[in-house]
Amino acid sequence: MTIRSILVANRGEIAVRIIKAAKALGIRTVQVHSAADADMLAVKLADEAIDIGSPAPKKSYLNIEAVVNAAKAAGVDAVHPGYGFLSENADFADAVEAAGLIFIGPKGDAIRLLGDKVAARAVAAKAGVPTVPGSAGRLATIEEARGVAAKTGFPIMIKAAAGGGGRGIRIAADLADLERHFPQASAEALAAFGDGGLYLEKVITKARHVEVQILGDGKNFVHCFERECSLQRRRQKVWEEAPSFLLPAEVRAKLCESAVALAREVAYRGAGTVEYLYDETTREFYFIEVNTRIQVEHPVTEMITGIDLVSEMIRVAGGAPLSISQADVEAFGHAIECRINAEDPAKGFMPAPGTISRLVVPEGDGIRFDTMLYEGYTIPPFYDSLVGKLIVWAETREACLERLRQVLSGLVIEGIPTTISLHLALASDASVARGAFDTRFLERWLETEFAAKTGATAEVA
Repeated sequence: MTIRSILVANRGEIAVRIIKAAKALGIRTVQVHSAADADMLAVKLADEAIDIGSPAPKKSYLNIEAVVNAAKAAGVDAVHPGYGFLSENADFADAVEAAGLIFIGPKGDAIRLLGDKVAARAVAAKAGVPTVPGSAGRLATIEEARGVAAKTGFPIMIKAAAGGGGRGIRIAADLADLERHFPQASAEALAAFGDGGLYLEKVITKARHVEVQILGDGKNFVHCFERECSLQRRRQKVWEEAPSFLLPAEVRAKLCESAVALAREVAYRGAGTVEYLYDETTREFYFIEVNTRIQVEHPVTEMITGIDLVSEMIRVAGGAPLSISQADVEAFGHAIECRINAEDPAKGFMPAPGTISRLVVPEGDGIRFDTMLYEGYTIPPFYDSLVGKLIVWAETREACLERLRQVLSGLVIEGIPTTISLHLALASDASVARGAFDTRFLERWLETEFAAKTGATAEVA
């Protein structure tokens, strides 16, 4: 394994996670940061830190030239992009490699191929993975969109060909909706990703969002089972579980095998996630997209398998083969992750940065808190509101929910409002306990159950 030093091209809790994994491997770490992040925990933990620009992401964390120059100046062997920012930017991966450094993730060509959701659908189909009915390729005009809609029927989802995070997505209930939302989605996608390309997918009603964790070294490929990610707000995941508790064994086997087939089709290197919609009624699953990076929710997979996904992707990038075969991957128990955000549920989840005056994290077996926080830290207002991820493991899902309620009740973050109350309410909800939810459940629940209990508003004030 050739990597002896790593530059972390990210911030927040994922930067802390990467640094801890690197230190466990005996690897020197260099943390880049914006002017607003000089006091963040990752800077304190790294062996070296480099200021790469002003708080605006475009002038720091999204500035390819600044990041690559910092890596060269620091004399590192490799760059880890984390998630978000430049993690799925093929030009960044190419620039890192062109500088004579190792990009910890897939090659730029693979990111480019799988990052274009239309091209990824074609790859999935070639690998024999079922895809959601919709357009065969990008749609250049509204006339083309009308033709696809006539074949698939409504409701239909308009989706950005590039990017993710719920941007550039609209649902059209009828032709009038399609004609109104099509240009809006294109404009939003262009602004967010620099690419206004769109495609259409039929809406699968009452779908569950299930994803499979994959690992590859370019020659060998494994899955690390699946995650249930259906609890979403505005198409952003809020709560994740592993494994997907209502998935029949035969469906699980086919789902995971299809993800490995797709990884093999593109000779995948590193950690990635293949995302699906699952129709619980028909027991059919459909490919959505591939995320060519480590996911926010990777800890639940680590908790049930014991595999350090971040360490594995570092080793593979450094030229080592996968340290595990498929026969080595086993799942034990159940894990749930709650995304803790600096948001005020009583004010429509308005982002609420501020200074942490007190932090108490319960400790014990089956408890993990991945965070960027420490007492006295001031959260800057320029970035995503995620401040930590609480992960709980137990032998059964029922026991996991019970432990989660206890740990959430003991988690103290003072100085800012957080979404702890949301997760406590979810952990105590009868429908969540039964697993009776789909991708649209949470937004309905926020407007009814959560609002009735807390007086919170579902929309941002």
